[in-house]
Amino acid sequence: MRIGRSRRPTSRNTGAPLRVGLLRHGEVEGGNRFRGHTDDPLTAAGLAQMHAAVTDSGDWDRVISSPSARCAAFAEEYARRYSTPLSFDARLMEIHFGDWEDRTAAELMTTDTDALTRFWNDPLHNTPPGGEPLAQFQARVLDSWNDIFTKYPAQRVLIVTHSGVIRVLLCQITGVSVAQLQEFSVGHGQLHGVRIGRDGSVRLDGVTYVIK
Repeated sequence: MRIGRSRRPTSRNTGAPLRVGLLRHGEVEGGNRFRGHTDDPLTAAGLAQMHAAVTDSGDWDRVISSPSARCAAFAEEYARRYSTPLSFDARLMEIHFGDWEDRTAAELMTTDTDALTRFWNDPLHNTPPGGEPLAQFQARVLDSWNDIFTKYPAQRVLIVTHSGVIRVLLCQITGVSVAQLQEFSVGHGQLHGVRIGRDGSVRLDGVTYVIK
């Protein structure tokens, strides 16, 4: 289902129009796994995915990035190429998966089957062992999100971050419960556009909500 309806914003708004691009990092060395804070670099293909995603997105006034290497490498290259102000925000890092860091779902299905199934079914109430609770993760992400509205009104801001962060923000914008964040499709190197009008209306571009 494509989401294109205007909604009232769920974050503070200065009254000025704002455009935000939510860019997920590209493919990462080591393949798909519960990477979290594990700092693996992008593959060459992953970097190319990110550049391709922003090719036709227009100019950005500012780039704000997670400090993780898989985000920072692109952000630094983009900012240098286009002379764009760049800042890093640790609140935009991926959720920490605790004991599951750097492990694949296949590995966990052999050692933590029940816990993994509970997490997939209800991540809000089933935190990975030693991991960051989803509510805590949501709070730090939204703290950063609200700061962007306050500090950069009327600007075009490119946020380079992770799938979990983007899903939390899409839940907040659309009013979907954070417990259902996995129902948003967020691919490697995918750009999601958020336009917030002077009247507070919100438009989403490139967002897919997966009905299960």
